[in-house]
Amino acid sequence: MEKERKTELIKQFATNASDVGSPEVQIAVLTERIRELTEHFARHPKDTHSKRGFMVLIGRRKRLLGYLRRIDYGRYRKVIEALGLRK
Repeated sequence: MEKERKTELIKQFATNASDVGSPEVQIAVLTERIRELTEHFARHPKDTHSKRGFMVLIGRRKRLLGYLRRIDYGRYRKVIEALGLRK
């Protein structure tokens, strides 16, 4: 992921000016990395070594989404709608 894209995501999902680690920001960054890897696997279907890291990213995002859902359902809904994760 390019540094500019990551900075854009942080600005878009940050809760305040110095926020870089809130669940919303982490979920947005992970989602971008997951989308990039999904495109990579479409071009390189035999790349099995990267799939483990891919699955780790998916699990981490799933845990963060569950955490956010438990602590503040409104923020959870806002993030999944903004990222287009679930219907």
